Amino acid sequence: MKESRTPRAAKSLFPRLGMIAGTSLMALVLPATALAQAEEKPDANPVQIDADGTVHVPAMSVPVSSFLTDEAKKYLTQHLHNMQDREFGTLPENGVPFFMKPYMVSAKAMFPLVREEVTIAGVAGISYTPTQGIKPENRNRILLNLHGGGFGGCYPGCAELESMPIASLGGYKVITIDYRQAPEHRFPAASEDVASVYRELLKTYKPADIGIYGCSAGGMLVGMAMAWFDKEGLPMPGAAGIFCAGMTLEKKFPGFGGDAHYMTAAVGEANPPVEPPPPLGKGLPPLQYLENVDVKDPLAAPANSPELLAKFPPTLFITGTRAFELSSAVYSHGQMVKAGAEADLHVWDGLFHGFFYNPAVPESQDAYKVIVDFFDKKLGK
Repeated sequence: MKESRTPRAAKSLFPRLGMIAGTSLMALVLPATALAQAEEKPDANPVQIDADGTVHVPAMSVPVSSFLTDEAKKYLTQHLHNMQDREFGTLPENGVPFFMKPYMVSAKAMFPLVREEVTIAGVAGISYTPTQGIKPENRNRILLNLHGGGFGGCYPGCAELESMPIASLGGYKVITIDYRQAPEHRFPAASEDVASVYRELLKTYKPADIGIYGCSAGGMLVGMAMAWFDKEGLPMPGAAGIFCAGMTLEKKFPGFGGDAHYMTAAVGEANPPVEPPPPLGKGLPPLQYLENVDVKDPLAAPANSPELLAKFPPTLFITGTRAFELSSAVYSHGQMVKAGAEADLHVWDGLFHGFFYNPAVPESQDAYKVIVDFFDKKLGK
């Protein structure tokens, strides 16, 4: 992005106009009374800055992004209202949060698939294959999805909405797994489950032909899984997708942090950034699965280890400017590039955490294409 600069000619002109016969330019254009009032009572800047750099911004109104399609504008508006609905804090019904139910209806109508319950290495999951068959070029490839849900739920809801579009549009076999979560389990239980499933897949597929991706907690788990594979001496997969997430942890917040925690929670989720985090439905809760984890541990937060990141496969990051993981995703992408690894970052303006769960929105379909194209190009190399 180019820096905005005042033209050179303008810089040289203003000082000359500033003083004419010992009179300031302001005196030439303002009545004497107004000038006196301006000098006595200068306008106070409503933005206040503390000594440590903390910025206090006054209340403001933020309209939807002008770059969004009409469908996405309506989607964002409904999402914000949904997030303020009292039902948001209730437990999902059959693993599907209430606001995701219409998305499930759309997905099942849009993506014809063969759905099969599976168990791999003792871990339950669901397999999806296109009804028209796997594309010839993907017959020796497979994608493993790690679903979102804050390491505490949303299976199969999030799992299905993350898997169905990619399996159908990409012509891939996609397997999503019900890895262990809180409250019964803690880190690194989920990493161990992913490694167990991955070991089993390696008996049938080459590492370069396996892609792993996930959104939200699932996106975080993708990074954790890569770290766990390295620890266990397992080969890296062909490509990875870290969506709606990054690879950092914060003590006070649910694994994200940075500017985005303060600047996007209200406009993306209709919840203010609050310290300490309040109960579910009133803000961003801490991740119980990660309690007592060292936030600098590379096995939980791989962005802290350049040596580890250098071993990662090509990785795709997807986020939005109103997504509370934005800072973590941007930072993690930058750390990967700095470490010499291959990483792509795609950011959708005006959209929020996990925006592509609604398959009926054009921006979601754009995201699916980015995901499919990425795995098409990177797997098998």
